[in-house]
Amino acid sequence: MRVSTGVVRRRRHNKIKALAKGYRQAHRTTFKKTNEAVMKAGQNAYRDRRKKKRDFRALWIIRLNAAVRAEGINYSTFIANLTKKKITVNRKALSELAIQYPESFKALVAKVK
Repeated sequence: MRVSTGVVRRRRHNKIKALAKGYRQAHRTTFKKTNEAVMKAGQNAYRDRRKKKRDFRALWIIRLNAAVRAEGINYSTFIANLTKKKITVNRKALSELAIQYPESFKALVAKVK
């Protein structure tokens, strides 16, 4: 006896179509295009979740470099001196410190110099 996939296929298609909510034209209406668009979106999301971490680290480093150059040293020297003095503060925290509490950051830079 032949097995009909009517209900199963319909449900699977509807799940994938639900993921394509907000897409335009055939990317929302026809299953083949919808499936391609959803798979591509998933690949982009997966890749960019990892890329976001790199992008933010780069941003913190750029901010720190600008902040420490205003104090008369460069980023690499600043980080090397932090390591020598065994001060373990991550780049995100240092960046926030430089932006929100410039006096405290200046004191830290003076201590490291």
